[in-house]
Amino acid sequence: MLEISGLCSGYGEADIIRDVSLRARPGEVLCVLGPNGCGKTTLLRSIAGILGYRGKALIDGREVSSIPRRELAKKITLMGQTSEIYFPYTVYDTVAMGRYAYSPGFLKELSEEDRGIIAAALEKLELADIKDRLISELSGGQLQRVFLARTLVQNPSIILLDEPTNHLDLKHQIELLRYLRGWAGERKRAVVGVFHDLNLVHRFGDSAALMNHGKLAAWGRPAEVLNGEILKSVYGIDIRGFMLESLENWRQDGADGSAEGGKAVPDRADSGGEQS
Repeated sequence: MLEISGLCSGYGEADIIRDVSLRARPGEVLCVLGPNGCGKTTLLRSIAGILGYRGKALIDGREVSSIPRRELAKKITLMGQTSEIYFPYTVYDTVAMGRYAYSPGFLKELSEEDRGIIAAALEKLELADIKDRLISELSGGQLQRVFLARTLVQNPSIILLDEPTNHLDLKHQIELLRYLRGWAGERKRAVVGVFHDLNLVHRFGDSAALMNHGKLAAWGRPAEVLNGEILKSVYGIDIRGFMLESLENWRQDGADGSAEGGKAVPDRADSGGEQS
């Protein structure tokens, strides 16, 4: 569905990413991870056709740069890290913009099919009750879900997400990723998302691509990529050891809670003074 080979891209004359090759198959969730500044966002923007590139970026065997913009919008969509609010549209109108590629006019000639798709996305992301509110009045988490709904109603073959769980609480993070996994699997489409939380990559990713200094450090199944030595070489710290230590703390806290009959156990910091 998506295949890139020898991809180089950047801003001006400087390449941010160099010689990146990977692919995403139908039904797959591909997680892109790596330190800040390693080229993750540049990679997504290149795949989306926003940035020029050298090498190959193919969607269903067609070069991204050769696909007309309106047609490309039906195949692939990118939801960035932040979306600035230039005009205070309502939630409904903002989500409806995702149907622009399918409509002859701008928000004026929505079909019954369009309205049904929009209503379903609003309901799925718990936005139906606030569909008439201005997006300038929303919290960061609500706004994130609005822009995700706009992405979903575009009904693309590939969704590109740059830190999609940013601003979302734990409940909505988990629900979002479960929904995206189902969306990709049931419809045989692909999701390519940038993540910083390695637990989410382990839990929801079918494959993972680890970036470092603009190049691909590792690509494969999450269990292969999230290798202790590979992560340490990229991030400069023993992430696996830290994760295992955190897991042991959870287990210990659970054991302590059981010993107390399920009652909450005071934080360790409470023993001798104020809680940190």
